[in-house]
Amino acid sequence: MGHPPLEFSDCYEDSPDFRERLKCYELELERTSKFLKDVIKDGNSVINAIKGYSVAVQKFSQTLGVFQFDFIGDSLTDDEMNIAESFQEFAGLLQEVEDDRMMLVQNACDLLIKPLEKFRKEQIGVTKERRKKFEKESEKYYSQLDKHLNLSAKKKETQLQEADELLDKERRNFYESSVEYVYQIQQVQDRKKFDVVEPVLAFLHSILTLNNLTVEMTQDFMPYKQELQLSLQNTRNHFESTREEMEELMKRMKHPTQIGKMHSQPVIEGYLYSQEKWALGVSWVKYYCKYHKDSKLFVMVPAEPKPATKQGPTELKLKSCFRRKTESIDKRFCFDIETCERNTPVTLQAVSEANRKLWMEAMYGKEPIYHSPIHKQAEMELNEVGFKFVRKCINFVETKGKVTRKFQYPPCVFALYKCPGDVDFHSSDWDIKTITSAMKFYLRCVPILLNHPVESDNLDDRLGAIHCLTYKLPGKNREMLSLLIQHLVNVCGNSGDNLMTPSNMGVIFGPTLMRAKEETVAAMLDIKFQNIVVEILIEDYTKIFCSAPDESSAAPPMPPPRITPRKRQPITIAKRPLRICLAVNCGQLQNTESNYLPLV
Repeated sequence: MGHPPLEFSDCYEDSPDFRERLKCYELELERTSKFLKDVIKDGNSVINAIKGYSVAVQKFSQTLGVFQFDFIGDSLTDDEMNIAESFQEFAGLLQEVEDDRMMLVQNACDLLIKPLEKFRKEQIGVTKERRKKFEKESEKYYSQLDKHLNLSAKKKETQLQEADELLDKERRNFYESSVEYVYQIQQVQDRKKFDVVEPVLAFLHSILTLNNLTVEMTQDFMPYKQELQLSLQNTRNHFESTREEMEELMKRMKHPTQIGKMHSQPVIEGYLYSQEKWALGVSWVKYYCKYHKDSKLFVMVPAEPKPATKQGPTELKLKSCFRRKTESIDKRFCFDIETCERNTPVTLQAVSEANRKLWMEAMYGKEPIYHSPIHKQAEMELNEVGFKFVRKCINFVETKGKVTRKFQYPPCVFALYKCPGDVDFHSSDWDIKTITSAMKFYLRCVPILLNHPVESDNLDDRLGAIHCLTYKLPGKNREMLSLLIQHLVNVCGNSGDNLMTPSNMGVIFGPTLMRAKEETVAAMLDIKFQNIVVEILIEDYTKIFCSAPDESSAAPPMPPPRITPRKRQPITIAKRPLRICLAVNCGQLQNTESNYLPLV
């Protein structure tokens, strides 16, 4: 609903209704003034943002324009030429667009900001000045009226005439200011309909004109885009056609000594953190370390020396190296070195597990010795006591495998009993993780079941070799292995619920069932083959444990080498049309995480 009009005649009456209607106009004037202030502020922000965006795009365009492709070979194909010139084409297109955009920015202030500021100053500002004059004259008139009415009738006639003349003067000034104010405030309300909308319309038109020019440039760009896409696709196809041959050439060019080049270097160096004990606690200090294999000299240089002190390199003569037990320290990737200069081992932390392996292999590091709670030789043999204990663990896991607890027990529960077979898991609330850990610990303490990895690429050869090796095991070893693998088959049968697949079981039980003759870091590198063996035992349990192996499995044949290398013809523009690439659903690439691992 609009405001009621203000009549000039209402100025003389100056009624409360007139004042109320005038107040509505004043509130609308304030709202309009605030709106214009926000439009000017936000308009400047838009202009500055466009200017900043244009400057950034022009900088991006310049970066593309100065880059030059270097290709392999003495000459370029047509596709390679198109690709080599693509960045210059991109730069030219972007620069052309931004030139038009900068013209918009330069004109935007004249189109939008200046007209609005002019209206706010010349119209709203003048109206506010008229309002001040009106309020001032109104106060003077009514003040004079109060004084005039309080004059005594006993005053002289000349004094009364002077008072009447002064009141008439103030009344005329008040009526004049009131009429001018009413005229001005109504003029502003009418003028803002076009004086405010026109600048915004002009600014919007310039933006749309730029967008229209951009659309036209895009249409002109489409043929070049399609040509470049074809060149890119042809180049990719050529790459795919030659990659296999290049990989085969790379393998032939590899020398056996290159595989262990890093390990065979006379000096290994990198950053390590050293544990240093002080009176008030323990700190980890960063060093850049070098180890000379020939002289067994270990040099530690402080990476962040203190400004007040001069710290030189520390040289130590290495005696031995051991990996730190995981449960013995709260830091990861740690190992100890024993030196001739110090009475206590030096604890060092590598930057990753792979980095720790490199250092330990260079120092001929050894695995920590786990002291078993089983001290009697009889308890370390595969006997009825051991079978009884393993069967109890398996029965507990298969009957209550999905029960979880919030508490933990010592990892070697059978160490609390004189005989592992006497433990009663149903006598108290045992944690399933504790039971499975205890069974794995027991299996590590007894003579191991397998000790020969199979590295053949042929699946049938792998299965035949494992089948043959299994039947060469001593009777009790094969019986224990069958008992355990049958249990793992049962667990994997519920992989839909527990996510325990044969592959996951191989990761868990591979290091337990297969151990090398030496506990070295190099032996740990064969863990992937251990995992594969356990996986095959689970997947082919019936064939391996329920039937004897064929005689031919004792010496599996090696696959014949390729007689002639595979060759592919290069793809040219004339022979290869543009290939349509389907979008890949990223959701299909996400790995499923297991929430329940019953045998960890």
